[in-house]
Amino acid sequence: VQLQASGGGLVQAGGSLRLSCVASGSIFGINSMGWYRQAPGKERVLVARVVSGSGTMYSDSVKGRFTISRDNAHNTVDLEMNRLKPEDTAVYYCNGDFYVTGWTRVANVWGQGTLVTVSS
Repeated sequence: VQLQASGGGLVQAGGSLRLSCVASGSIFGINSMGWYRQAPGKERVLVARVVSGSGTMYSDSVKGRFTISRDNAHNTVDLEMNRLKPEDTAVYYCNGDFYVTGWTRVANVWGQGTLVTVSS
């Protein structure tokens, strides 16, 4: 399974960006897909995630501003980011847990990352 992320870029504070991620390869099913981010000098942290059967989860720092959506038919997960702040600047990584070769084996996969820069 591979993840391809796109949509990063430079935006002014208060602006919006949309990130997209598509999964390809031998996918039997999807357990969860989501987005993480890593700011310079900091650890990678969860931004938002969609878990099958459980719904969505967001970090407190993005609640009310970001919206995650998943399209199981196309194996995609998008992140709509509104009212962006300079502290949202980071490399954003797509991540997913995929069932491969049946419902008993789960593979955790990371995408290559896309840079989001929010200027003040």
